[in-house]
Amino acid sequence: MSRYSSLSRGPRIMMYSQDGFGLGHMRRTTSIARQIMALRPDVSVLTMADSRLGQFFESSDNHDYLKLPSIVKVGPGDWRAVSMPMPFADVHAMRTELIRSAVLSYRPDVLLVDHMPHGAMGELLPALAALRESGADTRVVLGLRDILDSPEVVRRRWEVEGAYEAIERYYDTVLVYGDRQVYDMAEHYGFSPAIARRIRYTGYVCTPDAPRYVARVRAKYLAGAAPGTRLLVAMAGGGADAYPMMRTLIEALPAIRAEQPCELLVVTGPFMPRDLRRDLEARARAARGAHVTITVSDPLSYIEAADVVFAMCGYNTTMEIMRSSTPAVLVPRSGPSAEQRTRARLFAERGWFQLVDPDELSVAALVAATRRGLAGGPVERPRPEGLRAAAEELLSMLPADAAEPLVLMQPARVRQVA
Repeated sequence: MSRYSSLSRGPRIMMYSQDGFGLGHMRRTTSIARQIMALRPDVSVLTMADSRLGQFFESSDNHDYLKLPSIVKVGPGDWRAVSMPMPFADVHAMRTELIRSAVLSYRPDVLLVDHMPHGAMGELLPALAALRESGADTRVVLGLRDILDSPEVVRRRWEVEGAYEAIERYYDTVLVYGDRQVYDMAEHYGFSPAIARRIRYTGYVCTPDAPRYVARVRAKYLAGAAPGTRLLVAMAGGGADAYPMMRTLIEALPAIRAEQPCELLVVTGPFMPRDLRRDLEARARAARGAHVTITVSDPLSYIEAADVVFAMCGYNTTMEIMRSSTPAVLVPRSGPSAEQRTRARLFAERGWFQLVDPDELSVAALVAATRRGLAGGPVERPRPEGLRAAAEELLSMLPADAAEPLVLMQPARVRQVA
């Protein structure tokens, strides 16, 4: 008899993450999966995802990935295939069937859906309906970052796409990876009382990793520099739309260095178009003290090593900076979503970050922001500690016969909406 046939059915969690042109959703989903398995090593997790950079997220014992054909959103309700030379309708049909088949075959105890209650263009709805019709006792959970888009855009698109109806019909719980005092999701996005009662605010979610080589980063980029030389670091997650911020920062470097000796490291991200990355590399070679790399193995070390960080305002990058005390300047993306601009504004109002609006991005603005960051010193910010709370909430939904004590750690708090 095969050793696999003798294995009993352990508790199962499935996750859906649509992130065909970025890293953010996959990074958050993977962090939650890792935290779940740290608390409950007997749980199996299967992640359905379409990230083109699946190799960035290594599988581990009891955790595997199902790769969907990648698609990307080019505007509200407008999608295309990333790599497959096929009509979007054909790719969408393929993804829909793959998701439905995987859900019914895996039979999860908990299904965590990231960001899209109905899936990209409704691709999750057949799977959710099939689960209901099968009589499976699966708890279905929606996980949402703190801010999705402007309220008017979310309300309009969710009405058209049936997202509100999908939550009411299929979802047991809505986890919000944010702070209600900063952004009340139910109020801004017009959730019905029935949906609002299902919301749990976990707090902000960030990778559980710790910086590994802060001193090594400073030694590498400040080797041979004059005493008092500062390190500036620019990063933007996947980097698909980071070119304007990074180009302007390199252009600002001579003026910054005229006031304060410094070195600049630009981390473009793997999704910046090649021609734009090469342009930044050429500009850096021509500018004294500038360095360009595509990725780094430990972004947290670079954040801690920097004297000032420049970043866009994607959720995960912002949370990684939030857990540090490094002064930071946020330059949110200009569109098509209002998500980053909204987050940057709210966080800047609380004194956690400086904000340079993308419409006001200039050499002068970045020189002034650098000056303030270097003069201000360490910044006090609330630490994002919602990861454990999110994992505990999901584990609490496992069936009683799968119950097992959690690994004892400092209790986390999940805030339920009154």
